[in-house]
Amino acid sequence: MPTTYFLGELAALMAAFCWALTGILFTVGGRRVGSQVVNMARLPLALIILMALHRLTLGTWFPVRVEPGRWGWLALSGVIGLALGDAALFQAMVLIGPRLSTVLMALVPIISTVSAWVFLRERLNWLDTLAVLVTVAGVAWVVSERGQNGVEKRGRAFWLGVLCGLGGALGQSLGLITSRLGLTGDFPVISANFIRMLAATVVLWAVSLLAGHGGRPFAALRADRRAALVIVAATCIGPVAGVLLSLVAIQHASIGIASTLMSLTPIMILPLLYWVFHERVSWRALGGTVLALAGVAIIFLF
Repeated sequence: MPTTYFLGELAALMAAFCWALTGILFTVGGRRVGSQVVNMARLPLALIILMALHRLTLGTWFPVRVEPGRWGWLALSGVIGLALGDAALFQAMVLIGPRLSTVLMALVPIISTVSAWVFLRERLNWLDTLAVLVTVAGVAWVVSERGQNGVEKRGRAFWLGVLCGLGGALGQSLGLITSRLGLTGDFPVISANFIRMLAATVVLWAVSLLAGHGGRPFAALRADRRAALVIVAATCIGPVAGVLLSLVAIQHASIGIASTLMSLTPIMILPLLYWVFHERVSWRALGGTVLALAGVAIIFLF
């Protein structure tokens, strides 16, 4: 069996781990300077790092001789997935809390699988479909565990938060679909990530400047050097390495399988939460982890 047979699947698992680790680091940094600073700083920092990597690996600071159609699909992917999708997710976390928001994000593999079938004519066999459902069930079982910060009142803000969470899930799914459309052929994933990050950064900062918040993020980071180091490390791991790996994943595996494996972040973050914040892992979380791993085993073994 060639070593590249599971390249997409392994890249998806590595992307999920990168996002779990970067979630911990962004939490540490956000507690020091605020979540808005983290959200505003991560994309331009990632863009600077990607420029350096692009120069080192491909010889230019940014992609050249890229077809307009490819630019369009990748830029649209960045705006939908990295700017609008993440903004909707962050707003959902404010309105309904992180746990319920994460439950809604567990719908990403299912939405992605259906979207890939509609737009890309991708079809999964019955065993892959079973693996997706089992893995998603395991993740949902873990993240739906009742926590202390749940939202009890189901008023207008609650349903707005649910809509934002669904918007975040839809944004991530459509971001994957449009990325695949821009990754046809042997286009380098680092160039694709640069274009996506550039488009997302322009949109996010244009909105921020119009709202009068332009200079705040970097002023806050200059005032807290330790937070700045944590956020830079998190940016290298998540928006740079994690997103690069996610593009490799959708380039070499089906959208449904790749998005399912990348949805394992809530599972992978459990030991990190125990190690960093000393949060106990419940029996429910362990059971959901076993169920999710069973789904992963189906993908790799059958």
